[in-house]
Amino acid sequence: MTKITRIATKPIAGQKPGTSGLRKKTRVFMQPGYLENFVQSIWDGIGGIKGRVLVVGGDGRFFNDRAIQTILKMAAASGAAKVIVGQNGFLSTPAASNLIRVRGADGGVILSASHNPGGPDEDFGIKYNMANGGPAPEGVTAAIFAATEAIEHYDILEAEDLDLSAIGTASLGEMTLEVVDPVAEYATLMEKLFDFPAIRTLLAGGFRIRFDAMHAITGPYAVEILEKRLGAAPGSVVNAVPSPDFGGGHPDPNPVWAKDLMDAMYAADAPDFGAASDGDGDRNMIVGRGAYVTPSDSLAVLAANAHLAQGYAGGLKGVARSMPTSGAVDRVAAGMGLPCFATPTGWKFFGNLLDAGMATLCGEESAGTGSDHVREKDGLWAVLLWLNILAVTGKSVAQVMEDHWAEFGRTYYSRHDYEAIDSETANRLVDDLRAELGGLTGWTHEGLVIEEAEDFSYTDPVDGSVSAHQGLQIRFRGGARVVLRLSGTGTEGATLRVYLERFDDNDFGQDPQAALAPVIAATEALAGIGKRTGRSGPDVIT
Repeated sequence: MTKITRIATKPIAGQKPGTSGLRKKTRVFMQPGYLENFVQSIWDGIGGIKGRVLVVGGDGRFFNDRAIQTILKMAAASGAAKVIVGQNGFLSTPAASNLIRVRGADGGVILSASHNPGGPDEDFGIKYNMANGGPAPEGVTAAIFAATEAIEHYDILEAEDLDLSAIGTASLGEMTLEVVDPVAEYATLMEKLFDFPAIRTLLAGGFRIRFDAMHAITGPYAVEILEKRLGAAPGSVVNAVPSPDFGGGHPDPNPVWAKDLMDAMYAADAPDFGAASDGDGDRNMIVGRGAYVTPSDSLAVLAANAHLAQGYAGGLKGVARSMPTSGAVDRVAAGMGLPCFATPTGWKFFGNLLDAGMATLCGEESAGTGSDHVREKDGLWAVLLWLNILAVTGKSVAQVMEDHWAEFGRTYYSRHDYEAIDSETANRLVDDLRAELGGLTGWTHEGLVIEEAEDFSYTDPVDGSVSAHQGLQIRFRGGARVVLRLSGTGTEGATLRVYLERFDDNDFGQDPQAALAPVIAATEALAGIGKRTGRSGPDVIT
């Protein structure tokens, strides 16, 4: 027996979605009514879900299972016709995007805090994706936030928890529930995009790979595709079983948090190719034997070589990068005669370009790359495109990079993160520098001369919407640049991200931090980060 119960409630402060939904500490979401208030506000903010079909799934982090049961009961209470959910509640973010698209769903709810740690004392997140499979645009997240400030009640079905371990169809009140294999549709899509026979031949010839799933959602996808379908040696995928706390680790695929992979790839007996993905499967790290590839360089290489994969054999319509991502892909686009767009940070800004056919390939410096096959970044997709390129060219990762730099030059790049800074201090630092931007042209420090300084604003070329205050961007003569931006993906305090780059068309073998030393010094002279925060240096350098 089931019945719909209406629970009186009041607005809860702070439920404002950021660039990737609402992220808070897990225990905040576990407070009575907190999740329910936000989910009801999603329904209200999008105009209700009566008669609609939704996709629901998440990365398996702590509280994922309980939250999904609540969401299903609330969807049934609000009249959803059907919900499609991944087996055991699992869906990587790109797989969820694909499932929304191939099933013609009206939207989806994805439970993840992406690359943030998981566990009862760590992070949790929830976001709504649209019918195109992409994150809700700012107009929709604003409507959801407005609903959180006006909410008076939420509706929920009083029912037993559903068994999400069994694939098949069931009923929850008047709503149909379909539990699906979370990997199948995604793997089918990958086979259409990439030359699986060529990659199989590469792997059968002794080419060794190591994919670190970081105890996160991509494990089952990588095992199925890399080991079972492509023939990589059993055990090539490590840390393959998703864990609620990601094995106690930090599921962010960069040299700091994926140190085990880096150690393996720089060892004497290193595999030929290494990769990692993050908590929800939408980010990637690429590393060859003794050759780490920065996300910005990876985007540029993929843009230059995507035509080698069958899904992109006809060429690209255009490329796009987030503004803080290095200009390496811009040089590729210029050389290939392609349009190139710089957008604010947040994958939702790529959605309009992809939907309008203005861009095929997109990427962010924070290890996210993807294409028009879905409307999210896609970690395993990037890995497969790299393998496709290596299989067709017969080159090593290091050779691919050397040849790329020889043709396009090298943009040395690094990101310095100052984490959990006092919010007031961080905001004052950025506000003070913003106030000085208009007078910085011509400012000089140790040979670097500012030629342009701006508070980046983006006008969407498709719908004309304007997104202001997206980061402070300072360009120096000769191709150097620094960007300062406060991140919206953390759950406490403020994270100041400083993006540094310098172009060199001659010397490609420098250590990036050494190559960037003049830009780092100029940034400190400009912003006084160390003096203002009391930090002797960044918490994380990538």
